[in-house]
Amino acid sequence: MRRVSVFGATGSIGESTFDLLSRRGDLQVVALTGGRNVARLAQQARALRAELAVTAYDDCLPALRDALAGSGVQAAAGTQALIDAADRPTDWVMSAIVGAAGLVPGVRALSQGATLALANKESLVTAGPLMMDCAARHGGRILPVDSEHSAVFQALTGEDIATVERVVITASGGPFRSWSRAELETASLEQAQVHPSWSMGQRITIDSASMFNKALELIETREFFGLDPAQIETVIHPQSIVHALVGFRDGAMMAHMGMPDMRHAIGYALNWPDRAALPVPRLDFVTLRQLDFEPPDPERFPALRIAREVMDMRGHAGAAFNAAKEVALDEFIAGRIGFLDMARLVDQTLERLMSDSGFTAPVQALETVQAMDQMARATAGELVSRMFNRS
Repeated sequence: MRRVSVFGATGSIGESTFDLLSRRGDLQVVALTGGRNVARLAQQARALRAELAVTAYDDCLPALRDALAGSGVQAAAGTQALIDAADRPTDWVMSAIVGAAGLVPGVRALSQGATLALANKESLVTAGPLMMDCAARHGGRILPVDSEHSAVFQALTGEDIATVERVVITASGGPFRSWSRAELETASLEQAQVHPSWSMGQRITIDSASMFNKALELIETREFFGLDPAQIETVIHPQSIVHALVGFRDGAMMAHMGMPDMRHAIGYALNWPDRAALPVPRLDFVTLRQLDFEPPDPERFPALRIAREVMDMRGHAGAAFNAAKEVALDEFIAGRIGFLDMARLVDQTLERLMSDSGFTAPVQALETVQAMDQMARATAGELVSRMFNRS
């Protein structure tokens, strides 16, 4: 029986994965992991008869144990427990932990030859070469679960990557698509965490509003498909129906379309290389009527410009970029900086770190990625204190 695990089971991607797994009777669930929502984690573990449930927080372990009492499901907590869960023999692993925290469990899963369904875009942004090399050396496989990268992956089925001329990934534009830069200066947390098309967690929704999410996806596209940055484009598509397009050297373009439902990409990765019936809404072109596209504005959404600079720098620039972005997001959520201050903080952090000898060095070890991550977080923390005169 095929063995599966889900890292980040209680988030939006995890819940969609749970929905698909709960409809199957031919899978053995090894491990589910989550954060502080231990009640939901325990419900999922009971429903799927998982062997193990892990919370990332040590102080949540007693509550998780109580919630699982009598179920036969093991309970564990903490960073090491997450790593130990990733080391368990598994055939298919969903990586849906948000942020750089998903990197190590993903690497460990690949190291034991698993297929990694990758929704954690930060893994490829921070350590793309390392991830791809790890999969190759250990017989693992990475399948993209971001809707855009799954769309590109599907459009390339049976095609030679050498014939690809361009890849276009789409962005909804988020809640601030038509806002002026002056209006964005005063955008609130409440406004930034309401997405017009997708149902997602708080952090990724805000990243979508600032287009930092799309910035990460630009870098992820380069790392996963090995394309030149000049071949990768972004276009605003408010309906979120076309997830990506691939253009070939003969002028043809393949577009992947579907309703905005993450179960499309998750289900494709779960059933690959086959296609299975999925409980997702179908497109009705008569109701849809039209599809709109427009260019992104780098002045209002500087994250896209920063991402292209990071792709040009390569090395550990991706790790620094992601770490600074995570700090900036934390500061915005806490109400300590404004919406556009996030991009300013990331810009200044990268500028400060460029002189470090390891900044553009090739990514070859997990330890150097983690070191750059910590350096960038410390630098961003220092800068934000100076920017806003905080002690």
